[in-house]
Amino acid sequence: MTNLVKAGDFPRVFDSSMMASWKSCPQFFYRTYVQHLKPKGLSVHLHAGKAFASGIEVAREQFYVHGKPAEEAVALGGMRLVKDYGDFECPPDSAKSLERTLGALEFYFDNYPLSHDKYPPITLPSGKRGIEFSFAVPIDRKHPQTGEPLIYCGRLDALLQLDSQTPGAYITDEKTTSSLGPTWSRQWDLRSQFTGYAWGCRESGIRADGVIVRGVSILKTKYDTQQAISFRAPWQIDRWYEELLLYIDDIIRAWETSKWRHNYDSSCADYGGCALKNACSSEDPNPWLETYFERRAWNPILRTEDQVEV
Repeated sequence: MTNLVKAGDFPRVFDSSMMASWKSCPQFFYRTYVQHLKPKGLSVHLHAGKAFASGIEVAREQFYVHGKPAEEAVALGGMRLVKDYGDFECPPDSAKSLERTLGALEFYFDNYPLSHDKYPPITLPSGKRGIEFSFAVPIDRKHPQTGEPLIYCGRLDALLQLDSQTPGAYITDEKTTSSLGPTWSRQWDLRSQFTGYAWGCRESGIRADGVIVRGVSILKTKYDTQQAISFRAPWQIDRWYEELLLYIDDIIRAWETSKWRHNYDSSCADYGGCALKNACSSEDPNPWLETYFERRAWNPILRTEDQVEV
């Protein structure tokens, strides 16, 4: 059963993707998270990445929770990846086919073997292992329509222990990509996504001192991987939260005044070009939106798509 979301209403829940879109372009935020307009069809990058993440999660659970041998756990993770990838047709110019994405999962565990991974999942206060940890925490801002507290949420791939001598957990995130260059590992030091995750962990009673990011590049002829470790000090988490509230204030103001600015800058061309570029280039964007977009509302807490009422 899905919830019903009304197009034009102010969002009740925020996450890192929503905040990144606001900082990138308020108009993009408005079209995506207020009007709930999404391009028709699935992105191969999002689809393959989601299937890959599911495979990693299942393999970890089978090994650390259910005690399966590493080889069997990885095989079960691969079965989950195949199921989640389904009959999606990969574009011919993309390397993220089912076969290559499944190979990336095997490559990942060849490089970070379950039986020899020096960063095991922590044990949470609930007694569960730190695999696929989620949080949804009220923040100090009210919904402009209902008056209820707004929610900030996040979902972590895992919470790992850096070593037996280091207290606290390390947020872990696996990222599939097309390439890993010399600067790849340096892009995470100030990434808001992970600082927000550290805040969510702290609010949930878990100390998170940093993040372990593992990247896997999927090319048509080879794979590659890099691992980056980045730290988060308490003052960084405090500052992130203070500025989150300021950003939320800006979004509320835009909603109340119906003033959603266009960026008209580098974000229009990032990652191969914004999906809204043609609409923003037109005096009347409606024909583009009606033809190439559909209404789908992503629920970041339930991780489902809600129905949208226009």
